Amino acid sequence: MRKTGLLLGCAVAVLCLVGRPAAAADANALDGKTFVGETGEKGKAASAKKEKDTLHFANGKFHSTGCDPYGFTAAPYTATAAADGTVHWTSESTSAKEGKIVWQGSVKGDTLTGTYIWTKAGQKPIEYWIKATAQK
Repeated sequence: MRKTGLLLGCAVAVLCLVGRPAAAADANALDGKTFVGETGEKGKAASAKKEKDTLHFANGKFHSTGCDPYGFTAAPYTATAAADGTVHWTSESTSAKEGKIVWQGSVKGDTLTGTYIWTKAGQKPIEYWIKATAQK
């Protein structure tokens, strides 16, 4: 009996320590938000060409209007809210002809920052940055 109580106590202690999430997952934490900003290829000079983009989060999906001409459509996103109010998000969008784009970023207040990697058959993956502000 004593052994059982000790094992049960240890199991509860482990669950309390391990089961405490540092951040809460909220798949729709960014739903209803739109961000407008600029994007460019990572590692290029500051004077390099920057593109405008609008990012939408709605109904659990992420959409970049800048990727529309390449056949990328809205894709599911995941989001995790940190204790400091920052929301970290990821998404993976695909295009039948242009490959896939893996997005990751964060939103703090009205500012979205992130990176995305565009992978297409027959070429090296290209990494981009994005910085945008919430549209009011």
